[in-house]
Amino acid sequence: MTFLLWGVLPYLVLLILVGGLIWRYRYDQFGWTTRSSQLYESKLLKIGSPLFHFALIAVLMGHIVGLLIPKAFTDWIGVDQETYHMFAFWGGGAAGVALVVGLTLLIVRRRTHGAVFAATTWNDKLMYLVLATAVGLGMVATLTGDKTPTGAEHNYRETVSVWFRSLFGLQPDVEAMTAATWQFQLHVLIGLTLFAIIPFTRLVHAFSAPFHYLFRPYIVYRRRDASPARSATVKGRGWDPVGMRDNEKTRR
Repeated sequence: MTFLLWGVLPYLVLLILVGGLIWRYRYDQFGWTTRSSQLYESKLLKIGSPLFHFALIAVLMGHIVGLLIPKAFTDWIGVDQETYHMFAFWGGGAAGVALVVGLTLLIVRRRTHGAVFAATTWNDKLMYLVLATAVGLGMVATLTGDKTPTGAEHNYRETVSVWFRSLFGLQPDVEAMTAATWQFQLHVLIGLTLFAIIPFTRLVHAFSAPFHYLFRPYIVYRRRDASPARSATVKGRGWDPVGMRDNEKTRR
């Protein structure tokens, strides 16, 4: 059973994620969207959405550092376990609290505003349930997962992180994951579930972030003048009114 959970399930989830994204792109491009409900309500959305997304980026960066950077490397550069744990606890805790607050605002908004709730599908409800469970268990693991049931110290960088990196070599270290506390094990299982459902929910928009906005040309906005006759004869700052150059050429 442990081999199926920690040796087979991660690759199965990866297969579902990649296959689901390909399927969604080929057969449901019009559904590849967040299904924005900003038109129905915007006050809570303006607070909850940026808070949730920025906190999520911070949490993901923390996961990347904790899972991919070996403990031996941080020890080598002079960051001892106590210092690392302090930064991870307070930094991760702050990002986690912000994430919880942002997600709570989004859920409250969706539940308490009739038009927004009417636009919420069963798919959205399942997604929010799994997402909230993953975030909640992450907080539980951060705050209470440093002790094994016997009272011994538990360092997830010697268990979960070792297992995670072993997946890239196609030789999953099942024993490392089984040595983790139940808080981290449950958090990982719900996290895998979250990744498996991404292609089939609105979370798919995470794979279409508008990075091209950073490189697109400027958009020129032209102001509509209340007096067309004046705009055709008076030259002001900025762009010439449409047709002015042609009129000047005609007069010449």
